[in-house]
Amino acid sequence: MHDYLIKGASIVDGLGGQPYTGDIAVQDGKIADLGHISGDAKEIIDADGAYATPGWVDVHTHYDGQVSWDDTIDPSFSHGVTSIVMGNCGVGFAPCPPGHEKQMIELMEGVEDIPGTALYEGIEWGNWETFGEFIDYLGTKEYTLDVGTQVPHSAVRYYVMGERALKHEDASKEDLAAMANIVADGMRAGAVGFSTSRTAGHRSVLGDAIPGTYAEKDELIAIASAMGKGVFQAVPAGVVGDAVAEKWTTEQEVELFTEVARASGRPCTFTLAQNGNRPDQWRNCLDLVEQANAAGVSITPQIATRPIGLVTSLKSYHMFQRRETYLKLSELPFDQMIAELHKPEVKAAILADKDVPPDQPGLMANLYAGLGMMTPAMFPINLPINYEPEPGGNIAALAAASGQEVNDYMYDFLISEGGERFAILLGANFVDGSFSVMEDMIAHPNTTIGLSDAGAHVNLIFDAVGPTYQLVHWVRDRVRGPKMPIELIVRKQTKTNADLFGLTDRGSLEIGKKADINVFDLDRLALGRLKVHSDLPAGGNRILQSASGYLNTFVSGVKTRENDQDTGARPGRVIRA
Repeated sequence: MHDYLIKGASIVDGLGGQPYTGDIAVQDGKIADLGHISGDAKEIIDADGAYATPGWVDVHTHYDGQVSWDDTIDPSFSHGVTSIVMGNCGVGFAPCPPGHEKQMIELMEGVEDIPGTALYEGIEWGNWETFGEFIDYLGTKEYTLDVGTQVPHSAVRYYVMGERALKHEDASKEDLAAMANIVADGMRAGAVGFSTSRTAGHRSVLGDAIPGTYAEKDELIAIASAMGKGVFQAVPAGVVGDAVAEKWTTEQEVELFTEVARASGRPCTFTLAQNGNRPDQWRNCLDLVEQANAAGVSITPQIATRPIGLVTSLKSYHMFQRRETYLKLSELPFDQMIAELHKPEVKAAILADKDVPPDQPGLMANLYAGLGMMTPAMFPINLPINYEPEPGGNIAALAAASGQEVNDYMYDFLISEGGERFAILLGANFVDGSFSVMEDMIAHPNTTIGLSDAGAHVNLIFDAVGPTYQLVHWVRDRVRGPKMPIELIVRKQTKTNADLFGLTDRGSLEIGKKADINVFDLDRLALGRLKVHSDLPAGGNRILQSASGYLNTFVSGVKTRENDQDTGARPGRVIRA
């Protein structure tokens, strides 16, 4: 008797073929049979009218701290993700010299906008020093999904070089050998890869570029050659455009990654997005990627299926948050603060006020000025959400239509509806006001879907909902351009990612594979309102967006979600590659 029998689903198996109607038998954590199955089961699930797919594999997350205090691993869990990879962008918490936790937190908080207070209070410091000990620590945990991790360059460089790493000194021969040994040990302990960041936009809360940003080719090749297995993950210089001064162009970085991959034999994956300063850069990079792969070198750009969106609200970051009058009111209970903000004299004072910069130059809170400059190009977020809006619906147009200045209009917008409104800037990948660039990126044979940043940028970016969003928008609802076939979107969020990281036991619906499965009703799949939750350690805030339409999610053959609700099961374990 099978454990579960999913009957009559439209099966999208992750292999790239068109959907077909069939049944899925689950037994002992694996897919036992596929097709038209007549056997019995402990539970039979009627999936007529629903889709069955592999569980989503999200390879770009930042749950490195959250795995200490949270077994749910949301927002990923609520959106059908069954395997995650963390330790991206060169930041993480192992190895960590005893007594140097503060430095690791400063790097993570600055780069990934996770409140330092949550990391101080929530992480179970003292349970590891080496990366191998960190993996062993994760092995004591049970989660809703499987957790893989990478060895982070910044942590390794700081562990070996100390203050010299923070000053970006070149690594000596002895430093290179020590870093290579640490990475090799981490890979043997079960890491799925090694990660580095090379953009000067990734800074600690002190405002300094993180260790590894300016590492030379010899250092990268020495480390990659010591890996022995797994993926070399990188954030290239130049990917964010001219927002920061970079040492190299992204094209030069892709050429470098090709050399690293060729010398080490390791596959390389890197962040790729369109930016407004060099809007054709992404095409040049894809040309280089095609050449590299044609020559037998494995290079896979990670792309986003939506513009990198920066959101603003009264409960998160906004353009008025550092105004003198606002700062005085911000300590009030929220409802009382809203009442004060509605007073005409308070509004006039805030609009006329000067800004008071935060003490730490690397905090994301310093975005207040940038958010002010970006406000005219922002769009209100309304339900149902228009994911590909026309320019006529932005704040500048709405302010003009109402006869208000942009700042005046934005103030009224933020305090409306009890201070619960959100607006979004559609940044990278939306340079021409359309999704045409992402069409090409998604369809390209050498790309994969990543860049959710789940677990990070908790008050600014909510792209962790990507797996649900791309089905809603690209497969079902898009009107400003062609829709995407569901089999393409599913493959690039499942098997392509699993294969890239060597997770060959999952990512597709095949007999003998791990029974990580989503069953969902595409017709009613939807995203809810954005809400700010104060549920991080030390009362920290984060933005979450719910999903509806997931009938079941299975991890290792165990039902973890049913009708969009947590079943309480925790079959997820650390992945040891």
